[in-house]
Amino acid sequence: MNPAFLRLAAALMGVSLLTFAYNQVHSPSVMARAAGAFLDSLTPEQRAKATFRFDDDERLNWHFVPRPRKGLPLREMTPSQKLLAHALLSAGLSQSGYIKAATIMSLEEVLRILENDSGERRNPEGYYFSIFGRPSDKDAWGFRVEGHHISQNFTILGGRAHDAPSFFGANPAEVRQGPRKGLRALAAEEDLARALLDSLDAEQKKIAIVDSSAYPDILTSASRKASLQGQPSGLPASRLTPRQFELLAALLGEYARNVPDDMARARLEQIEKAGRNLHFAWAGVEKRGGPHYYRVQAPAFLVEYDNTQNQANHIHSVWRDFDGDFGLDLLKAHYQASHR
Repeated sequence: MNPAFLRLAAALMGVSLLTFAYNQVHSPSVMARAAGAFLDSLTPEQRAKATFRFDDDERLNWHFVPRPRKGLPLREMTPSQKLLAHALLSAGLSQSGYIKAATIMSLEEVLRILENDSGERRNPEGYYFSIFGRPSDKDAWGFRVEGHHISQNFTILGGRAHDAPSFFGANPAEVRQGPRKGLRALAAEEDLARALLDSLDAEQKKIAIVDSSAYPDILTSASRKASLQGQPSGLPASRLTPRQFELLAALLGEYARNVPDDMARARLEQIEKAGRNLHFAWAGVEKRGGPHYYRVQAPAFLVEYDNTQNQANHIHSVWRDFDGDFGLDLLKAHYQASHR
């Protein structure tokens, strides 16, 4: 048989399988089912802690530091409820995103040992689950999973799901002692950015490195609306070689693919729409192990990463949408359509 025909047939079959897989996975429906199963497992007292009105101001009250929170924490759940809670979290993340989340949670035990903590402040079960509104395929609702170094904020409306702000952190960024020595929960977020920085020539670095000192934290912090005020933009993607642009795309892809395929596709479409209208900025030292910060900025979205605390062994990273955090773009389009 003609080899070219065989290759074409194989390619068509691959496309068919991918299409089939995509049609079988619809994140909003999966999320609604997972949220419903989780809620059904709760006692009335637990449900009162875990649920809020969709328009409750608490939905926008996000952070990534260890602090008192509203919602239902894992440590107040039964074993079966914990499984259903993790099923809800996994419904909002890709396989790699869920692995990052679970690994970050597990680092609380590392910190408990390092800091000789009682387990009150450093606890792998100190992560809170909150549901806003009624899980539905039609009505607006959302959920949040949040604790130290994790804040995943999901909004679902009209058959679409949105995840932003999407925060992952890691302390320690690299476990340097004990049986888990060498573990890096967010290795790619650093390594891909370094590969891009290392590929730049001297002239490009003069523009990309916007400050010789890294910032103490991500600049947008836990603001309810992402914005950068007067910050130098860095190196425009229009000045990258094709190979360097591939490295930038790989870095952004790492952040985009933290969520399921249909949601990742929306992030990748944002990246594609931006084209070369992207800027890469670095602050701090170039040498591995020193304090450093970077960001990738587009008209519609922002990626920030910072590693300065604890002798530059403590990562904060976030994906933010300038107009779409907390699904505000979905809500705006919905209300405009309803008004018409």
